[in-house]
Amino acid sequence: MTSVALADELLLLAYDDETGRSSVSRIALDLGMAAAVLVDLVLRGRLTVDGGLVRAVNPNPTGNPVADDVLTRVAGDTPHTAASWIQRLRHGLRDRVLARLCEQGIVRDLDETVREYIHLHRYPTVDSSVEKETRSRLAAALTGRGAPDERTAALAALVASVRMEPTLGLPPGETVEAHRRLEEISAAAGFSGAIMENSTVRPSVAFVIAELHRAVNAALGSPPGSAKPIP
Repeated sequence: MTSVALADELLLLAYDDETGRSSVSRIALDLGMAAAVLVDLVLRGRLTVDGGLVRAVNPNPTGNPVADDVLTRVAGDTPHTAASWIQRLRHGLRDRVLARLCEQGIVRDLDETVREYIHLHRYPTVDSSVEKETRSRLAAALTGRGAPDERTAALAALVASVRMEPTLGLPPGETVEAHRRLEEISAAAGFSGAIMENSTVRPSVAFVIAELHRAVNAALGSPPGSAKPIP
């Protein structure tokens, strides 16, 4: 891929540069990264969501081994729903992405031994340029400095669904407004809310984002202040 994968960007936002530890719910981040791989493949014209089922429409590799493995799995399997693929892909995905980021020299693996036999891994940042570019794009989108491109809008949708606003380094009290703005960016791109029917990408991404939102809510419960479902 010519640009950084969305799953990589989510992970880099979640992990502290110095401590090398994630500040985001483990299951929420894993679900978000799985959805991010699907979204990336949709944006690159490799996958689509048709009738609720994820289907491969172009088997050509993207150049990213993690994404290409998912593409091969989808193409070689019977059709499954986006919700099913998100759950299937989340297992082991984080380790694969971290290993690739280590290979690229973006983070490093610090293996610490506790009580002589427990191994704890931390992943502090080595090359911060990738994360800085990601944060710059999100900051510009949040402040309205120009219309965000499609990938940045997709990243905004993923960040909002995984409840990652606290990782954006915002001043205290601005998290709620940031969430609203991220959802606004997502909706403007057609990735949530009203969907343009003449596009195959927008409804497919919107469907994956909606399933991610449901999966995170099922895992963590509804976010504070959200409307309660009508009995």
